[in-house]
Amino acid sequence: MAAKKITVFLIPDGTGRAKQLRVSSSLVIGLVALLSLSLIAFFWAIHAYSGIRSKIPRLSELQRENALQKEQILHMAHRIDQFAQEMTELRKVDHQLRVMVRLEAVEGDEQYRGVGGSDPSLLDPKATMAKVDRELIRAMHRSLDHLKSDIESSREDKAGLQKFLEGQKNLLASTPSIWPTKGWLSSGFGYRESPFTGENEFHKGIDVSTRTGEPIVASADGVVLFTGWDGGYGRVVVVKHGQGFETKYAHLNESLVTRGQHVKRGETIGLVGDSGRTTGSHLHYEVHLNGVPVNPIRHVLH
Repeated sequence: MAAKKITVFLIPDGTGRAKQLRVSSSLVIGLVALLSLSLIAFFWAIHAYSGIRSKIPRLSELQRENALQKEQILHMAHRIDQFAQEMTELRKVDHQLRVMVRLEAVEGDEQYRGVGGSDPSLLDPKATMAKVDRELIRAMHRSLDHLKSDIESSREDKAGLQKFLEGQKNLLASTPSIWPTKGWLSSGFGYRESPFTGENEFHKGIDVSTRTGEPIVASADGVVLFTGWDGGYGRVVVVKHGQGFETKYAHLNESLVTRGQHVKRGETIGLVGDSGRTTGSHLHYEVHLNGVPVNPIRHVLH
């Protein structure tokens, strides 16, 4: 069956001769369809362009936010790296302190447990911006894990050091280490000639000669174990300090403490006198360690 033809007359203005054009109907339909598709594509392109153009400001904002986040992540990586270096320095100081108090032997630097820092290549801004952010994030997590482990270890070390220092503090507080009164040493510790019999005798403490009424202070922290009269010692105060130490203060004119009272180093506990068997006003001072009298001078910090 022959395709239908469509006749198109072209009539010019004026007196020109009309022209006749015969085209196939299918061609006309095709041209109309093509024109319609072209118009649809044109308007779709305009619509899509308008949508994209409207999103450009938001896209630029997201790009700026992304760049800012990368800079912040890079800054955090630098901070973590600095913290890691500072933790290493703190561990060195901690080791030096423990060596000073003899909790550790001196060893080489290899004994310091290092902490993980960031990958140097990831800390280069140009390299970092070109890499996938996940690499930097993973490196930061590794550094944080190392820091957490080192902090836990440091906390344990500090607890051990604190316990040791507390023990040393208690030992120092319990050790008689100051002169119990002002005066001059009139008789030392050990064997001497008795001022009463002239015979050789063992003197269990020291005698500090001074005027009557001079304050007597506790030479260390402790608890008053005894206060009262004790034969030839006259009026006496005995203080128990712990760590095996006890001190005895004899020939007092007056006791200013009571039994069971807690006293501090340097606290006044009595007044110098000449009670008991004595040739004059002075303080007889003894230090006992685990029940054995020792030379008080060895425990005085000059």
